[in-house]
Amino acid sequence: MNKNLWLLAAAQGLFLTNNVVFIAINGLVGLALAPLGWMATLPVMGYVVGGAVSTGLVAKTQAKWGRKVSFQLGLLVAFTSALLCAWAVMHTQFWLLVASTMFAGYYSANGQLYRFAAAELASTTFREKAVSLVMAGGLIGAVVGPNLASRTQDLMGVPFAGAYLSLAVVAVLSMGVMANIHFPPLPAKAPGADGGRPLREIMRQPAFVVAAVGAALGYGVMNLLMAATPLAMQVCGYAFKDAALVLEWHVIGMFAPGFFTGHLIKRFGTLPIMGVGVLLNALCIAIALSGVDLHQFLIALFLLGVGWNFLFTGSTTLAMTAYRPEEKDRAQAAINFCVFATMAFTSFASGALVTTQGWQWLNLGSLVPVALTGVALLWLASVRRREVRAVV
Repeated sequence: MNKNLWLLAAAQGLFLTNNVVFIAINGLVGLALAPLGWMATLPVMGYVVGGAVSTGLVAKTQAKWGRKVSFQLGLLVAFTSALLCAWAVMHTQFWLLVASTMFAGYYSANGQLYRFAAAELASTTFREKAVSLVMAGGLIGAVVGPNLASRTQDLMGVPFAGAYLSLAVVAVLSMGVMANIHFPPLPAKAPGADGGRPLREIMRQPAFVVAAVGAALGYGVMNLLMAATPLAMQVCGYAFKDAALVLEWHVIGMFAPGFFTGHLIKRFGTLPIMGVGVLLNALCIAIALSGVDLHQFLIALFLLGVGWNFLFTGSTTLAMTAYRPEEKDRAQAAINFCVFATMAFTSFASGALVTTQGWQWLNLGSLVPVALTGVALLWLASVRRREVRAVV
């Protein structure tokens, strides 16, 4: 880990602070302001829809101006959108809140590229560990995010307005961190230089398909259950501090494994580690279905976080084997679009299901994408076995 990787890990932590606060409060604020209960998670959905819409634009800004400028533009958007969210809450403007979180999605689309940028700041032999360790920086968000939301929720006299304002401060801090990171310069492009394969050709590769499925469905299941947890716990009579505690341990589960996930991938391979992630997701659902005591929420969400880490780190590592350096902007944008599109659907489904069908049916429904991810991993393992036999 060099200085740039440590700073990028800190930026990842501040990015996750923003995300955790959004997840912790957007559904509750939405429930208080929305015209109808099933609209409660529309502000959560707005954030990920904004991210999906922004992936192409972010790819272009990264290709034109490089990592650093694009990341700083994202942080400027984070600062502005946090102020707009605070204004919307203080003036009870539900649709302005939704629009503001959608605007914030540009920051999210940039932040999702921090893990890919990590691989560029390390040697080729260290890139799995670099990705994993930078993602471990999310532990900052695990600790700071829930506590920040809890301690600032009544700061301005209007519930959660202070929490949104605090995110503007987080964005400024992150700008300072990003200013001190030195990314590799953009390679000079000679006239007529090969820009790589068409995107459709890259996306047809089995490794890319499974990387996209693992990242998108892994994130989708995590988002489906995480976004609904504060609402489900409120229905069960728990205070917001209890939901904040559960989310804190969930995010610890998401990023603490980053200190060793890269080592596990190096030793056992990408697909086995992703397979363990699928099994942990299934175990999370089993525990969530067993009851609604505080410890059941906490253990289930912690396991969900660890399962997500194994799937997402594995998917990122797998994706990097499917594209060349000159293809990275398009390929990474395609992966992130799949992630955001899935998250947009699950964000809406999360609020609609938990408020109309309940916590139990929400968990039962999440078994479908978990099973699909497992099938995709088995398919890629089968493809690779056939390729090995063909060579022999």
